[in-house]
Amino acid sequence: MDNTYYNSMFSNYPDVVNFTQMKEMLGNIGSTLAYKLLRENTIKSIKVGRAYRIPKNNIIKYLVNNN
Repeated sequence: MDNTYYNSMFSNYPDVVNFTQMKEMLGNIGSTLAYKLLRENTIKSIKVGRAYRIPKNNIIKYLVNNN
């Protein structure tokens, strides 16, 4: 699969998603795994205060590289 497929699949999500939206995009993964992906910088994110903001393109890159 390529970026075009995922871009159309996630078209209803904003360009920058929050933690909950990221978990949904990854198939409702658990919080522990989601935090691990962010802490280990597997999915690049920005931390604003205590909240993670994740560019949608970074999630798509993760999916493309891990499939």
